[in-house]
Amino acid sequence: MKIKVKEMSYNQVLALSAEKHIRPRRPSILFRTLLKVLSWPELRVTHFTWEKEGMERLEKDEPCLILMNHSSFIDLKIAASVLYPRPFNIVCTSDGFVGKNRLMRLLGCIPTTKFVTDLTLVKDMHYALKELHSSVLLFPEASYSFDGTATPLPDSMGKCIKALGVPVVMIRTYGAFARDPLYNNLQRRRVKVSAKMEYLLSPEEIALRTPEELNGLLRERFSFDNFLWQQQNHVRINEPFRADYLNRVLYKCPHCLTEGKMRGKGSRLVCGNCGAAYELTEYGYLRGVDMPTDNQRFSHVPDWYRWERECVHQELAAGSYHLQIPVDICMLVNSKCIYRVGSGMLEHSAEGFHLTGCEGQLDYVQKPSASYSLYADYYWYELGDMICIGDHRALYYCFPQNGQDVAAKTRLAAEELYQMKKRSSHR
Repeated sequence: MKIKVKEMSYNQVLALSAEKHIRPRRPSILFRTLLKVLSWPELRVTHFTWEKEGMERLEKDEPCLILMNHSSFIDLKIAASVLYPRPFNIVCTSDGFVGKNRLMRLLGCIPTTKFVTDLTLVKDMHYALKELHSSVLLFPEASYSFDGTATPLPDSMGKCIKALGVPVVMIRTYGAFARDPLYNNLQRRRVKVSAKMEYLLSPEEIALRTPEELNGLLRERFSFDNFLWQQQNHVRINEPFRADYLNRVLYKCPHCLTEGKMRGKGSRLVCGNCGAAYELTEYGYLRGVDMPTDNQRFSHVPDWYRWERECVHQELAAGSYHLQIPVDICMLVNSKCIYRVGSGMLEHSAEGFHLTGCEGQLDYVQKPSASYSLYADYYWYELGDMICIGDHRALYYCFPQNGQDVAAKTRLAAEELYQMKKRSSHR
């Protein structure tokens, strides 16, 4: 999938008028049916099956909040199938509206900015539930998983659920990540996909719980490990490209500690500095190549990624973390297109983000407390790996030059910084 891009100067983009807020609309049965029909071919290929639990508690026409884990683009197709014919609005990132605003509105989509506190979104969700009598589909993780485990959930989810006061339903997918992991450059594997739809909370149960208790329940339900699922269910992935670009996730060598020299190709991940090599097996394990078993550091992708997080935390605690890279810059200020405005320098430290460029015209600062995570993506709309920062006025999409593997580390650093600042503010 691609996105409309237009060359324009930074000042010209700033001069563009902002779009007016539009209330959500209830998707008609025609568009609900169209979405289901268009989703079916890919679901058929994956031999998709699903089950439901406790859904008899939800009335046929009763609006609800639907929470779904986020593994790949097939998630929306799954939702369109298992929820049909129930009307539902879909909360999605604002860049999904670029070039197709009217269609997205007709499908019931509600735009939002990832990882940014958005009071307008809560109002739009409330309007859809109470006035349109339509359910709302929300991906609380907000972004695809890098390593196949859950991404952080916002602390505001508990308060949001209490404010909406409607039943909460959860859809959990199995096999979606294994079929199309974000790191693998849209190369799909032959994996069966399934889902489970479960009635999670009634309005009465929500009223009896505190926001903190609701957050705890959601974190428990959104705790998963897709590589472990593959291993436990003996799901065989024998595509020869299964480790292509795995270096995007596992960017640091656990043997020589060099960053940015790992290369994922075929079924192997190799360090270009010391030569340490691992194979991603057909059942999702990591196996050292030509090294003694006791010298192998990791056999599980999420363990390696968790170690990288610990390394980033140590750098932050020691004051040694610092990212400074040249980037190509695009901006989003409306849904007409993405505007390519030039190049610049992206800096990230304990003080947050600092983006400069566009011949001295651009100077944007974002503090660590601004967001609990980071919108970072691989092969974003086929343009390249991307780091996105910004606010409600403008979003800045930064594409590291020279193909540097920094998206994962930068996201880890942003998440760790947010938690560190949060803990220090509570002392």
